[in-house]
Amino acid sequence: MVKNNPDPTRSGRKRKRKLRKRAYLILIPLIAFVAVLSYGAYLYIKADTVLSDSHVDDGREKSDLREVAVDPTEDNVSILIMGVDSNNHRDNAESARTDALMLATLNKDDNSVELVSIPRDSYVYVPEVGYETKINHAHAHGGTEATVETVENLLEIPVDYYAKVNFHAFVDVVDALGGITAEVPYEFTESNSMDERGAIHLYPGEQELNGEEALALARTRKLDNDIERGKRQQDLIKGVVDKALSANSILKFDDVIEAVGDNMVTNMTFGEMRSFISYATNSEDLAINTSTLEGYDYQPAGTYYWQLDPVALDETQTKLQEHLDIADSTTVENENETEKASGAY
Repeated sequence: MVKNNPDPTRSGRKRKRKLRKRAYLILIPLIAFVAVLSYGAYLYIKADTVLSDSHVDDGREKSDLREVAVDPTEDNVSILIMGVDSNNHRDNAESARTDALMLATLNKDDNSVELVSIPRDSYVYVPEVGYETKINHAHAHGGTEATVETVENLLEIPVDYYAKVNFHAFVDVVDALGGITAEVPYEFTESNSMDERGAIHLYPGEQELNGEEALALARTRKLDNDIERGKRQQDLIKGVVDKALSANSILKFDDVIEAVGDNMVTNMTFGEMRSFISYATNSEDLAINTSTLEGYDYQPAGTYYWQLDPVALDETQTKLQEHLDIADSTTVENENETEKASGAY
C-alpha cells in the first residue's frame, strides 16, 4: 500500500503562520515598551522644560535654621505650600494674601509625610512688620520671604522649600486629571476662580468634582469655619495625589505638567523635584498624616483671629522636629537662646 505524501505547500503555509504568530508575540510587547519609553522620555523633557520655568533663584541657599544646605535625596526636608488669593485679572500676585497655607515635612526613612494646615486667621508674630497679626497678612506685607520667615518663627523648624500656586493651578490640575472624588458636607454657593458670585452651587454628598467645583469646596467656610476648611483642603490634596498616582491618569500627566508649570513659583529646581519621585513610587506604603493647628476664636476690637493653643502648638513643633530628625539640635538651640536671655552667657 502506497502512502500519500504530505502537501509541501500546505506545510509551508503552516510554518509561515507559526513564524508570524511568534513575530507578533515578540513585536507587540516590544512596540508597547518602546511607546512607553518614548512617552516617558517626552514627559521627562517636558517636565524639565516647564517646571524649570517655574523655578526662581531667590538667593536663599538654605534656611537660616539649617547649618548646611539639605539634599532631598538623602535628607528629610520641609515644603511650605502657599495657595495665594490671586488671579490674572486681579494683577495682585505679589500683594495678595495667602488663602491656604500648609507645611509638609517629608521623612525618607518612614516614607511618610506630615501635612499641617495653618489657619489663615492664625494670630502670630510676623517678623516683617514686627507685631502680631493674621498669618495670611505676611505675604501681603513681604511676599514669599516674609511668609517663610513667619512660618519658621511659628513652628520652629526650617522651611527648606516652598511652592506658591494661584487659584488657576488647582482648577487646571483637577481638570487635567478628569476631576476628583470628594465629600461635600453641605449645600452651598460660592464664587468661581474669576470671582463671579454664586457661580458654583453644590449639594451634599460624595461626588465627582471638576476644577472649579473643587476650588469652591476648598475656599468656602460660610457654614462652618477656617478649621474645617483646612481639613477639606487637606482631603482635596489627598484626592489629587490619589488620582494622579492611579494607573488611568498616566496619559494625563502632560496636561498636569502644563497646569502646574503655568501657575506655580518655587525655589525647587527640577532636579530637586525629581528626587521626590521615590515617595510616589512607594505610594502603597506612603503615609500622609494630616493635622491642623488647634486654637480658639479670639475677637479683640471686633477683628476676628484664631488664637493658637500654646500647648498644642508646642506638641506640633516637637512632632515636626522629630519627623525632620532635628529635634536634638533644635532643643539645644532653644536652650542656648533661653540661657542667653537669662544672662547666663
